[in-house]
Amino acid sequence: MFKRRLLLVGLSVLLMTEAAYSQEESTFGQGVLTLDQVIEFALVQSPIIRQAQIDEQIGDRDIRSNLAEWYPQITASAAGAYNIKLQQQIIGEQLITFGQDYNSNVLLQADQTLFNRDQFFATKTSKYYRQQLQQVIENARINTVVDVSKAFYSILLSEEQLNILDQNLSRLEKQYKDAYSRFEAGLVDKTDYQRASIALTNVRSDRNRVANSFDAKYDYLKQLMGYPDSLDFVIEFDVQGAAGKIGEDTADPLMLENRVEYRLMQTQQTLNEIQRSYEKWNYLPEMSAYYRYNWNYFNNNFSDLYRAAFPVSSVGVNLAIPIFQGGKRVHRVKAAELQVERGKIEIENLSNQIKTEYSTALAAYNSSVYEWQLIRENMEMAADVYDIIKLQYDEGIKAYVELVVAETDLQTAQINHINAFYQVLEDKLDLERALGTIK
Repeated sequence: MFKRRLLLVGLSVLLMTEAAYSQEESTFGQGVLTLDQVIEFALVQSPIIRQAQIDEQIGDRDIRSNLAEWYPQITASAAGAYNIKLQQQIIGEQLITFGQDYNSNVLLQADQTLFNRDQFFATKTSKYYRQQLQQVIENARINTVVDVSKAFYSILLSEEQLNILDQNLSRLEKQYKDAYSRFEAGLVDKTDYQRASIALTNVRSDRNRVANSFDAKYDYLKQLMGYPDSLDFVIEFDVQGAAGKIGEDTADPLMLENRVEYRLMQTQQTLNEIQRSYEKWNYLPEMSAYYRYNWNYFNNNFSDLYRAAFPVSSVGVNLAIPIFQGGKRVHRVKAAELQVERGKIEIENLSNQIKTEYSTALAAYNSSVYEWQLIRENMEMAADVYDIIKLQYDEGIKAYVELVVAETDLQTAQINHINAFYQVLEDKLDLERALGTIK
């Protein structure tokens, strides 16, 4: 009976463990993932995104810490001393000793800032520092979308190349068998099937190279996504749908405000201007109020030190006015003004860089679309030429060497076509990033 109960408990624990493990795995997308699903996962789990979010939380805590100086600051302190030699002084004809052997005090103090330029600066800049932190996260999200999409396309490109090579491999294997059969029948010499063997070996080598790249490309995509190494997935993509939308794409006009880098620079320039005002406020006084309550203890015997307290309390205001600082304020104001001027130059330079990046990306995208359309026509033409020459070779009209050339031309055209297509997709990503339309 005891063994049966022990077995039931063990099975229950095992089932609960498996259920928990299955639940943990279900939080990660598995099976077949589309590009949108991959991007959605990366925007949550990507290490770059998570680091930026933690940086935002750290920055928010720093802002709150600076603003906390507006609240009352309450402190308590205590001290004690043994006077080895007490102060003595002659008054009249008598030697008077001041103080007692032991003394101690406990102080409770509350300070309240009333006027402080540092606190005004923290209050005024807090909004822009939070805005800057949000823009940093937005920039990280844009970079993640672009990097993940390109890694996704790289895997798709290898898959398409592998499909093309498999098709060519199937054709070449059949051609090799046909050429060898003709050689055995004495219809052709051995060079035909030797050429077929050479072409077959080359395609097998290319296929092996492409197939071996999959693991590394998936690992790189997982790294960008923050996807667990212990789990696997495969990707899918509507190639025909994407190809049909390429001709419909039209470039939007460039607006600098759409670029997060430009808005980041504008935010930093606003902070530079506030810093300049802050340095000009250096002549302003600082004012604070305080309340103190101090318990004093005195006695010649340590054991009786805390038997009686002699409290003292006070309330007051502190005022500090800077009068002369050796020219420090003048130099700091000038440095802040120069920083503002430098910021203007940086914004101007960034504007020119963005415009150059946009024109380069637009030219590359238009060029790649045009090249892809030409290569697609060449691929269709190469397929027609191959079919005709294959038919003529089967009828004995064309030599085998012409079939090999047609086969090579077709494979090259197919590989060039798929390369050009995915180059269009990557150039489109670069154009969207240059326009600032990636969200």
